[in-house]
Amino acid sequence: MTADKAIACGLCPHGCRLASGQAGICRARANVGGEIRCLNYGQATALALDPIEKKPLNRFHPGSRVLSYGSWGCNLSCPFCQNSSISLDFEQARRQALALTPKQLVALALEQRSRGNIGIAFTYNEPTVSYEFLIDASALAHDAGLLTVLVTNGYLNEKPWTRLMTQMDAVNIDLKSATQAYYDGLGAPQGLETVKRSISIASALTHIEVSFLVVPDGPGGRTDAGEPLPGNDSVREMEELSAWLASVDPDIALHLLPFRPRWRLIDRAPASQATIDGLAHVARAHLKHVYC
Repeated sequence: MTADKAIACGLCPHGCRLASGQAGICRARANVGGEIRCLNYGQATALALDPIEKKPLNRFHPGSRVLSYGSWGCNLSCPFCQNSSISLDFEQARRQALALTPKQLVALALEQRSRGNIGIAFTYNEPTVSYEFLIDASALAHDAGLLTVLVTNGYLNEKPWTRLMTQMDAVNIDLKSATQAYYDGLGAPQGLETVKRSISIASALTHIEVSFLVVPDGPGGRTDAGEPLPGNDSVREMEELSAWLASVDPDIALHLLPFRPRWRLIDRAPASQATIDGLAHVARAHLKHVYC
């Protein structure tokens, strides 16, 4: 293969076809010399020792802590992104990132064992765009007796996702909506189908919990295509979503998270506690573990 030939990245459904030197939608993967390379390999923009419940994982070693590692880049474009400074508007974070090898990250995690650390969580930005780093670091973490956690949007192709799930002890997947129209607004072709498949695979291979950010309908906020982003807080949508999750496994924990104005969705009203409570009531008709 010649270095100047355009090649496709096969990691996620975008399938970005990249000319030499060109980066994909996620900005973290590029054609370098005729090969797809992970540009953010070991580039840490955030490190923190977090309660495991913050991931959120309420049914996986509750009361413990986990060393949380974040990098930069994302393969979606959510106008409500809570970590946009490293996921979407990340150039400054990229310049200031700390370079860590997998071995160095594992060493940092081991140093935190005396403070209750059980392992490493890949989180904050979309970690799967650093796929090679996840594979390398998680293998070393397991060799050292550490657990691995992934916090992700689940927007990955089946083969790499399945391999990754064999490397993770727990995963929290952010299910954005029960409709493809909503995923279209986030720049995710085949998003609903892909994430549902990811949830089903993860359920068979590792511990899984699911998050759902409740976004009210209303004015304010545009997608990259300039269209208004609808809400996802209807009873009908929660009924459909929770019933489907229960068909996979009624023991899957569902976390309902309240939207707060962020990034390009600063004019939208925050989700009310009454809305959250009402949707939780709907979800509990299908699922055993629903957290607000």
